[in-house]
Amino acid sequence: MHTMFGLTQHVTRVAPAMPRAIVGQRVYAHTDPAKVISDLTSAFASFKADHESRMDNVQAAYDDLASRIAAGNLGGLGSSRAPEDPEYSRTFASYARKGHGEQTLSEANNSGDRARIQAAMSAGSNGDGGYLAPVEWDRNIVKALTVASPLRSLCTVVTTSGPGYSTLWNDGQWGSGWVGETASRPQTTTAQLANVVFKPGEIFAQPAITQQLLDDAAINLEQWLSDEVADTFARQEAIAFVSGDGLNKPQGFLSYIGSGTTLHPGGEPLTTPSGHASQITSDGLVDLVYALGAPYRTNASWLMNSASIAKVSKLKDGQGNYLWQPSFIAGQPPTLLGRPVYFEESMPDVAAGTLPIAVGDWRRFYVINDRVGVRILRDAYTAKPYVLFYTTKRVGGGVLDPKAVRFLKVGAAS
Repeated sequence: MHTMFGLTQHVTRVAPAMPRAIVGQRVYAHTDPAKVISDLTSAFASFKADHESRMDNVQAAYDDLASRIAAGNLGGLGSSRAPEDPEYSRTFASYARKGHGEQTLSEANNSGDRARIQAAMSAGSNGDGGYLAPVEWDRNIVKALTVASPLRSLCTVVTTSGPGYSTLWNDGQWGSGWVGETASRPQTTTAQLANVVFKPGEIFAQPAITQQLLDDAAINLEQWLSDEVADTFARQEAIAFVSGDGLNKPQGFLSYIGSGTTLHPGGEPLTTPSGHASQITSDGLVDLVYALGAPYRTNASWLMNSASIAKVSKLKDGQGNYLWQPSFIAGQPPTLLGRPVYFEESMPDVAAGTLPIAVGDWRRFYVINDRVGVRILRDAYTAKPYVLFYTTKRVGGGVLDPKAVRFLKVGAAS
């Protein structure tokens, strides 16, 4: 107790707090470090043992779930729904591995599976798509690529709503003359106009497929079928554009050669000899280009098939340089004598008397007339249990200007 300015002050001394340690859920109020460490070590060992026991239980549950999935008892991870047809999936997998249903079934000695395989196969053969893979197999169909015709991109394409297409041909034979200042002006001749008609033909296909296959298939067969038919039509019409006889089909441009003015009032397309009885020559190609009228050389392109290109690409000029120049830019065609080359597999092969190569302005030379697009009628009633896909396309074609393209005729000059 202290006295200051007549006042009495009491000072209370507080003893220092005892150290406290928390181990687990217990609070220890002692100062022995060894005892605290011992308690901590004991508590951690207990926690570790309990945690390992819990992890063992989780691993056991996971292993059990994995084994049940592998045995086909579950439809998938986290799902308790069994597959709709696990027996079918197992049988199919075994069949696919062995390659023959009877061998698999005899090894398994399972007559029930044998009946199952044979019943499934009765829907059709493998090639016809009658035996379908289970859901874990690929649903896509891989098809072989075909070379698309360039004619629709090179030629004039006209779409009409009527039964045909026609245009007027002008022979360009206008008369003129020189006269003096006071001389009389006689009447001159006028150009002749003639009507040129292009009648469309109709191409059709009518494949059949069972309704059961349509219902059970893992692919969109209707879409696949329509795409396949459209591709087939494209190949068929390309053949008609080249060599069609005009009977219920387009008039192919090769059919005009040798017809005179029967098919076109402007005459027939002209030819140039190759210079050899059965081969193509470099001089013949040069002659062909410059025999083509000058107005048509500006936008001229070559057309030939792959076999002809293989021969042309080996030709050289007098200095040993190749006439053929490959393209180094994606999407750009190669060139021959400075003009682009396009592949058309419907063109003839090189042989004596054939017309394997053509060059000119194709947009002015040939016209393609589309009446309508590809139409598909699904008929499920006419031939039950089959579903018919009646597919049609109406298209016409013919020469618009016979002077716009010139053809190389294999043979020596007459």
